[in-house]
Formats: sequence, C-alpha cells, structure tokens
Amino acid sequence: MTTPTWRWRLLPWLIAASLGGLQVSVAAAATVAGQRASVLQPARVPLKAVTTVEGISEYRLPNGLQLLLIPDDSKPTTTVNMTYRVGSRHEGYGETGMAHLLEHMLFKGTPRNPQVWADFNKRGFRANGSTWYDRTNYFASFSANEDNLRWYLSWQADAMVNSFIARKDLDSEMTVVRNEMEMGENDPGRILMEKTVSAMYQWHNYGKSTIGARADVEGVDIGQLQAFYRRYYQPDNATLIVSGKFDVAKVLAWVQQDFGAIPKPTRKLPPLYTLDPVQDGERSVTLRRVGGVPLIFAGYHVMPGAHPDYAAVELLSLILGDTPSGRLHRALTDKQLVASVFAFSEGLADPGFILFGAQLSPEQSLTDSSQALLDVVESVARQPVTQEELDRAKAKWLKGWDNGFTDPQHIGVALSESVAQGDWRLFFLTRDRVKAITLADVQRVAQTAFVSSNRTLGEYVPTAAPERAAVPARVDVAKALEAFKPQVAEAQAEAFDASPANIDARTRRFTLPSGLQVALLPKSTRGQAVKANLTLRFGTADSLAHWGEAPDVLAAMLDKGTSTLSRQQWQDKLDALQAEVGFASAPGQLNVSLSTRRDHLPALIQLVVEALRSPALPAAGLDEVLRQSLAGLAEQSKEPEAVLQEALARHDNPYPAGDVRYVPTFAETESALKALKMEQVKAFHQRFYAASHAQFAAVGDFDAAAVEAALKASLGDWTSAEPFARIPEPIQPAKPARLVLPTPDKQNAAMSVKLALPLTDTDADYAAFMLANHLLGSGGDSRLWNRIREKEGLSYNVYSAVKWNPQERHSEWVAAAIFAPQNRDKVEAAFRQEVDRALTQGFTAAEFDAGKRGLLSFRRLARAQDARLSGAWVSNLYLGRSFELAAQVDAALERVTLAQVNEALRRYLKPEQFVLGVAGDFKQTKP
Repeated sequence: MTTPTWRWRLLPWLIAASLGGLQVSVAAAATVAGQRASVLQPARVPLKAVTTVEGISEYRLPNGLQLLLIPDDSKPTTTVNMTYRVGSRHEGYGETGMAHLLEHMLFKGTPRNPQVWADFNKRGFRANGSTWYDRTNYFASFSANEDNLRWYLSWQADAMVNSFIARKDLDSEMTVVRNEMEMGENDPGRILMEKTVSAMYQWHNYGKSTIGARADVEGVDIGQLQAFYRRYYQPDNATLIVSGKFDVAKVLAWVQQDFGAIPKPTRKLPPLYTLDPVQDGERSVTLRRVGGVPLIFAGYHVMPGAHPDYAAVELLSLILGDTPSGRLHRALTDKQLVASVFAFSEGLADPGFILFGAQLSPEQSLTDSSQALLDVVESVARQPVTQEELDRAKAKWLKGWDNGFTDPQHIGVALSESVAQGDWRLFFLTRDRVKAITLADVQRVAQTAFVSSNRTLGEYVPTAAPERAAVPARVDVAKALEAFKPQVAEAQAEAFDASPANIDARTRRFTLPSGLQVALLPKSTRGQAVKANLTLRFGTADSLAHWGEAPDVLAAMLDKGTSTLSRQQWQDKLDALQAEVGFASAPGQLNVSLSTRRDHLPALIQLVVEALRSPALPAAGLDEVLRQSLAGLAEQSKEPEAVLQEALARHDNPYPAGDVRYVPTFAETESALKALKMEQVKAFHQRFYAASHAQFAAVGDFDAAAVEAALKASLGDWTSAEPFARIPEPIQPAKPARLVLPTPDKQNAAMSVKLALPLTDTDADYAAFMLANHLLGSGGDSRLWNRIREKEGLSYNVYSAVKWNPQERHSEWVAAAIFAPQNRDKVEAAFRQEVDRALTQGFTAAEFDAGKRGLLSFRRLARAQDARLSGAWVSNLYLGRSFELAAQVDAALERVTLAQVNEALRRYLKPEQFVLGVAGDFKQTKP
C-alpha cells in the first residue's frame, strides 16, 4: 500500500502510512462478511443526477453513494478511484494506524474474490491504495476494457461489504506492515516531519502519523478493526470516481446493479469535534540519528483547505519556498547557508499546517541556518509580498493545476483530496480563489499565520510578549459554494488507437540537415497537452574518458539561465508557456523531457534549445549544484539501498578509473565534485553538445508544421565534427559473490541480486524470458511476490526485472527486496527457494495463461501514455526501428508456449552465478 507520495513533490523522502495486529478466526470474519452480504437486495436502484461541473458529472444512489464520472476518450485507459471519508483523523484512543491497516486488509479479499492481487495482475492493472488524515482511497488504472472495468466495479462493491478482515490475513500481513514502518524509520527527513507535526498538535489527530503507533498496530483488536470497517466502509461515506475512456451509460447501469443493492446504513457516524486551541508559544523538537544530512522544518498552523484564505497559503508556499524565485532560496541557498530549501502546505478538513524547510550539507551551520529561515518567514510584516511575487506564484500554481486536470489518471486521485476537505467542487473553487486573490489578502494571511507563537521548530525559545494566531474554525462548505460558478467544460479529445500499427501510421518521421532525427505524432488530447523528448548523443568511449562529474553538473546547470535570460527570466518563461522541462545526463548523452500545451510547443522548443546552445553557466549556479550534489551524496552514503547498489555496480567492474563505464566510490565522487572547475564544465559543453546525432519526438496535441519549423530554426544548423560512436559494453564475466554491507542504525535493510544475460531484445528467446521473469518476480501474482510478500509477509516490496540491452548481448537480470534486518536470513532463503522451485518444477499452465494476459495488457497500457510513447520514439529513431517490432514482440508473446518459457528460464537464470548483496544493521545477525 502507499501513502499519497504525489503530494511530496518538494520532499521525496517524506512518506507516512502503515498498520498492524489482529485477533479473530477466519470463520468469524467470514460470518461477519456473510451477514452483511445476506442483506443485499438485487433490485436496480436508480441513480439521481445531481450536478455537472466542467465536464465532471455527479450522481447519487438512494443509499448515499456519490458517483463522479469524468469521460475522456483521448487515451485508451480507464482509472477508477474509490474514496472513503475515513483516515487517521477518525481513529480513537489505541486505534492509531487502524485506517491504514484496514487499507492493507481490504486487498486480502472476499469469499467471492479471494485473490485480489492475482486478479489485478492477470488483468494488467496498475492498482494500489493510500491512506491520509481525512480519507482512504483505492485506485486502479488499466487499458480501456469493459470486462476489466465491470470486474473492478463489482470488486469494489464486494469489498465494501464482504471483505474478510480475518486473523489469518493479519498474521501474514503484519511483518509487511512492520517493514513499511521500518522503511520510513530509515529516513531522517520522514521522521523529523512526523515529530514536528506531532509537536504542533496537542489534541487533534493530525498530530498522529497515519502510519500509527507501533504498539497500537501490533496490539489492534480484531473486533475493533471489524467494527471500524463496518462503521466507515459504507456507501453513504464513499465517493466512486471513474475517469478516462468508458461507456457512461454502461457504467451507470453497473453502478446501479452492484452498489445499488447495498442497503442504506442505519448507523450514524460519530461527530468529530476536537480542535486544538491557538498555539501560545514556540515549540521545538530535536531528532538525533545516524546518517543523512542536517534538515530544518518550521511549521505553522493554518486554516482548513475549504477556507477562502487557504488559497493564500498555497501561494505563500511558492512565494517563500520555490526555487529559484522564493525568498528562502535567495536568502539561504544563494548565500550558501543551506544546500536547498522547500515548502508545502496541507489543506485538510480541519485546520491544517504549512511547513518550510531546508537541507544542509554537513559543514553548514544548523543554528545559523535555522535562524535565517525563521527570519525570512516571519519578516513578511516588515517586507510585504510584492505584486511580482504574487503573479509569479499564481502562474506556477495554475500551471500545476492545469497539468493535473488534463491527466485522466491524476484527476480522480486529486479529487479525493477535495472530497476529504468536504466537497469535490472545492477542486475548482480553490482554483478560482487563487485566480481572484489580492495582494492584501495574501499579506493579511501571512502576517496572521507567520508569527513566532504559532511556530514549531527544533528548539524551544521563550518569548516575553507572545503573539497569537487567529483562532481556528471549521468552514460551512455549502455556504462557501453558494457563489461558485463553474467554468465551461473543455471539448472531448479523440479516441486514440494505441496499437503499434496505428502509432506507426500516425507518426511522421524525417531528418534535419544537422542530423537530428524527428518523429511527430499529433493527436488531440485533454487540455491540448503534449509531451516531447530530445536526446543529444555525443562522444566515444575514448573522448568521454576523464571528464569526471562535468557532464552531470553541466546538465544540472542548464536551467540556471542563458546568455540572454537570467535564471528567473528563464523560469518565468517556462511558467508562461505552461511548461515543465527536465534535463538528465547519462554516459554519452543528454536527455531532455518537455511537457506543455498545443500553442506553446514551438516557443518551448526555442527556449530549451537556447538553454542547450547558450547556457549562462554562472559561477553561483555551479556552487549551488556542487553543494546540493555533495549534500545528496552524504545522505546516500549511509542508506542501505544506495550502499548496496554502489557495491554491486563496482563488483568485478573491469574498467579503469576515468573510463566512462567505471563506477566510482562515494569518496571518489565527493573528491571529483570538490575538484571540479567551471572551465571543465564549459569545455565539455563546447566540445560535445550538438544535434548531429540527436533525436526528437513529440506526442500529443500540437501543430506539426509549426513544430517542424521551430526545430529547423533552432536545431537545423547545430552540428559538430566531434566523432560519435556508441559506448560498447560487452558482457563481462563476474565472480559469484555474497556481499554483506553494514549500515548502522538503519531499521530497514535491502537485498539486491544481479546476473549478466547473453541476451538482447531481438533474440529468439526474448519473449520467452520476458514472460518467465514476469511470472517469477515482476507481477502482482509472481512467485517472489506471493511467497515473500503475501505468504510470509517479510517484505514491503520484492521484485525481479530485466534491464534489456537493445544493441549487445549483454542484458542484466536483477532482483531486490527490502526487509527488517532480523529477517535477512528468512528473505534470502525464501528467495533462493522460489528461484530453485521455478527452475526445477517450472511454472504451471494456470500461471502461464494468467501471466501472458497480464503482461500483454501491461504493454498495451504503456503505449497509451504519451510521455512513454514519446520516449519510445526517441529510442526507436536511434535504433532504426518502428513500432512494428513491438507488434512482433506482442505476437511472439501470443505464440510462446509454456515449455519454451520454462526452458528459457533454465537456459539463462544461473543461481550459481548470482552476485547477491545485503545491506543493513545486522549487528544481531550472523553474516
């Protein structure tokens, strides 16, 4: 299960949610389920149309179920999201973590659907659940298919009233839940946030982490858990959201049939009335653990997400915390007091919070940086927000809102947060409030909230004359929505056929005089969205040697301005173009991802190319990148998974230091970063960057002629005489090994395995081995998953995969798992036993048939994603391929036999040649 990680785009390490223990027999749980099922009525109960807002239609069943439909034929995918208005806020004393525990248990099945994850995998679903303060949601995305949609809706209805919630399932899941807790415990940033927020709330449940107290989770009473389920998992407490491609009439009929049969509950939900009083003094918390780098959080209480003033809070998080325009970045990062800054806010049903923070490199002063951060945040009264700052924040916020609204797979999950706040239409009302907000409103909110007495930091500081924030209060959502007027809904996009043949037919390919290869696939999309990719390829194994960290640092500096645009001007243009751009370096190449709207793609191409051809490369930017890189390196050098990956990559690496294929140690990388000079960065750019061996692809809504003209004007003459040749990576023998790597004071451990394969993706055995690996470790019904995750409950995540090499017979099979250090021997034994069982006994016909269907569905789903399709075209252009190869692979998967799959696994998977490593705090475990 997951927590809403998409929320933490500014803090990727902050994740929270997990659960624990139960007691009751399977028979008792089945009896509970049976009693609930017996009262279902088969009658079709009519849905009532309630309202339609900007293309989203609301319906209600008499039993209280709320249904939101968001039809969008632009992609052949469907996403279903079921949101229950229950989260950690609704837990009682001794029940912390119960909402999240119930999320785990729902996937353990019902009498009618006992193997939920297996069914998901067979149908090629991308599915999961998440728990947060005010809600729990379950979601699945899949290739548009009426049978899949019909089944998933029926499962959701079944799970609402018939889930086992049984003792036997709790026993197997308990170690998984503990491992999820341990995964978070490894991360100082996550724990610091948990403790900071806990210190902010004296009485309200927002101060309790969604993951729950370990004692509560492990001691949970099965009767209480079942009562919690019966109380909150009811139609009048649920919102069902269907988005993407589907038949509206059929969905309405299916919902009536499946959910209409559930009776309206007679119980009354208990009212929640606890609110914290206004905070009356600075609060502090200090966390001390091994590893990581210094971090700072400063939290302030704010109003609920439905409050009119909450729009100002969202904008203040950008005005103060954004990079590079934010005040914190300019005052702290630019002045080298910290490595990076961030900010985010939580708009919740009850009064929430905003957090400001900074990450430091080891040598920077925590005391000085903390005071500087507080000075910036709490100085708004003396240094009011400017109109320029407000306009910039509005543009960025609205760009993000637009991007989310145009994504059918995102919109359902985003609406869940508005449902949790009190009404799904708040999703639009908040947007309108952001558009209409004035400078005076933002200043008033900042001056009210950002006072020292409303602050929680890592220390306590007495104050002679404490200031007080406004008294928190709830919101009358119905009244707030009285004046709301929805905007006109956007036109529906085309129903695109994502078959390989149609992709090839709809794509125009050509080459510019500079050598740039181009693939353009124009099609209408929701919100006129378009995705594009550009890859520059350059150099040879010899010419790229001994450049150290210069290529990576150069890529990180490309967004720091151009010869004619400052860093802020460049970023402002991106926001004006509603664009997102990413630069990523790899040996011998630079990868650029672009995302924007139809009318802006030509201008975005010109802006990106200006950054590529004429980057500013300021000295301050180099200092910033180096500080951030060193801070990140210091943090990773203590993490089990990072330590393990470094060791496995270096094991029997045959290349000398300086070779582009050499893997440096953490210490070597640190030395290289500290020694890097601007002259090296500029020299690398001057020598290697050009479009002579580049590829560009765009997929989505755009004017092909205008894009072609922009490409010709900006990249048509960008050439280089520097030789280019693919960097060869022939297969190399590696000595089998078992590595044990200590990472002290880490509560989560990791295992990784690698094996070189003499295979490429055009070999005759490609399809057979791909399916064999899928059955062994890549699907939700795989052998490794079922044994280590589902049956024994030892790991939160376990998998195997193949890193396919498209040009040389040197692919790599990898496997990995995370677990509690004390479970190392059990995980390793289970892994080896399952590999041995697959090799000696082979897979069954039932596994084979279900796995083949699921894998083919996953492949179809991947081709329906515009960003992935654009990236695939860039690769195909370089390799001289079309999507005909994808069709051939699909056909090969259809033809492959069980005997061929079993034989391919035995031919290539050699356990005696494994390089296996484990990393963790194993002080109480024998090596």
